[in-house]
Amino acid sequence: MYRAPVDEIAFTLKQVCGLGDLQQSARHAELGDDLVDAILTEAGKFASEEIAPLNSVADTHGTPLTNGEVSTPPGWRELYHAWIEGGWNGLTADPESGGQGLPQMLSAAALEMWNSGSMAFAIGPTLTMGAIEAMEKHASADLQAKYLEKLVSGEWMGTMNLTEPQAGSDLNALKAKAERNADGTYRIYGQKIFITYGDHDLTDNIIHMVLARLPDAPAGTKGISLFLVPKFLVNDDGSLGERNDVKVAGVEHKMGIHGSPTCTMVYGDEGGAAGWLIGEENRGLACMFTMMNNARLAVGIQGLGVAERAYQHALGYAVERKQGRAPGETQEGMSPIARHPDIKRMLLAMKSRTQVSRAICYACAHAIDMANLAEDTEAKTFWSERASLLTPIAKALPTDFGVEVSSLGIQVHGGMGYIEETGAAQHLRDARIASIYEGTNGIQSIDLVMRKLPLSGGEHIKGFISELQAIADEVAASNRPEFGAAAERLNASIQDLRDATDYMANAQSEGRVADALSGATPYLRVAGLTLGGALLAKGALHSVSEPAQRLAERTLIARNFCETVLGETAGLKSDILLSAESIQAFDAEALAS
Repeated sequence: MYRAPVDEIAFTLKQVCGLGDLQQSARHAELGDDLVDAILTEAGKFASEEIAPLNSVADTHGTPLTNGEVSTPPGWRELYHAWIEGGWNGLTADPESGGQGLPQMLSAAALEMWNSGSMAFAIGPTLTMGAIEAMEKHASADLQAKYLEKLVSGEWMGTMNLTEPQAGSDLNALKAKAERNADGTYRIYGQKIFITYGDHDLTDNIIHMVLARLPDAPAGTKGISLFLVPKFLVNDDGSLGERNDVKVAGVEHKMGIHGSPTCTMVYGDEGGAAGWLIGEENRGLACMFTMMNNARLAVGIQGLGVAERAYQHALGYAVERKQGRAPGETQEGMSPIARHPDIKRMLLAMKSRTQVSRAICYACAHAIDMANLAEDTEAKTFWSERASLLTPIAKALPTDFGVEVSSLGIQVHGGMGYIEETGAAQHLRDARIASIYEGTNGIQSIDLVMRKLPLSGGEHIKGFISELQAIADEVAASNRPEFGAAAERLNASIQDLRDATDYMANAQSEGRVADALSGATPYLRVAGLTLGGALLAKGALHSVSEPAQRLAERTLIARNFCETVLGETAGLKSDILLSAESIQAFDAEALAS
């Protein structure tokens, strides 16, 4: 059973991550606490009562391909239509297109709950939201008029078509072709793989966003264009016409997210699929990055959502399952395993990692919202850089934590966790993909180190670290003994982050790119863990007006994370500073020969 943690989500939004900044803006002046709470409550109710009960059904059934058409699991079509009837698909979309114009922070909160309900279900609408944003920012008025309203309503769904058999992370290798037609349209040819919701029976049309090259395009990523390619052509009156020259050639058999169809798509086998240019020729990557940045935060939220579900699953089991006698137990008979110190350790680890993931994802959404609201150049630059800095962290650490928390959930269940019928294993199988797709977490680390640390000449990351230091100073000044060694551990981790940042800056300025890349992954984890500890501490500092039990709980979780997890940063810093030479000396090809 999953119960949406609406109170915890609301607290994180309001007290930790700055929702109040948005509520004070003219654009969101109507977004009072009562409305926020109502939206969160209804989203949580839909996730708990409508989505979550179908999660295991979808995992068992999958998405079979029959006669060239994909069918979704039992109950999903009805679930999807209940979703769009509730207006959930257009939370952040422009009201002029039928959206609600809500901030990304509320969308992030709702996405968390829907992913806890079923990651396989929520990923489909997530891609549609990305397609909506790309069209709002880059598509012509004619294309917007023809497609946007039905994407916003959810009557149609969208996809993102990047990957090809020879081109995964390296988009330079894309081979899909586009040819110009005399009427201004294009013909699209090629194959795309790993296309999430590439075909399904939830909607009567699917709008594919496809990267392809024109014949005279420059080499590399500078020669990529983005095209809108519908499954069914759309007549001028909005009705559906004939089937486009696009088909699904196969559905992957995956480790997890079985309810999400992952398709191989073929374009142009019968003369060319009709496509329409999004943005400008050879500028498609900029358009696609609008979708990808949206998706990277959304994937981080997937890690968060699965972690919350796995934690609740393990906690419920630990409270009910009795084994052995816990230390200090006075009653006869076996104790619930939740009373044993090792189980407590695991549950605390699961809880704290989940809350860190929530705070980091919401903080990233807050930065995106603030960048969208900023009117002067200085504020726009600051918040755009903050969103850029946080996006790779928000994608990578929560998805790593999703795997760690789900694995701990199996361990709490013991042998029963390894049995599929208990459902604990599904969380781990589902969570595992999130650290891989939408740019592997290694690529997020490279992005952070090579592109985000140099923002504003390195001054933005310095300011970010100073903000973390201010939180650590506030913890120390609070003189609350229940924080234990949290302030000390935060200070040590912040210094580790400073030292690692200096190393990365020096490596880049001296042209030692390989040295920087060798330490990129541990660097991102240092940054993420330090940020996570600071945000948990901030939550504990800001919860003094809550009931004593909640204050004690938040402080305990912050203290435990700082005392048990932040110790990693010293070892990670050593990895960053010392491992480059041995990594670069390793010759994998020689060992394979």
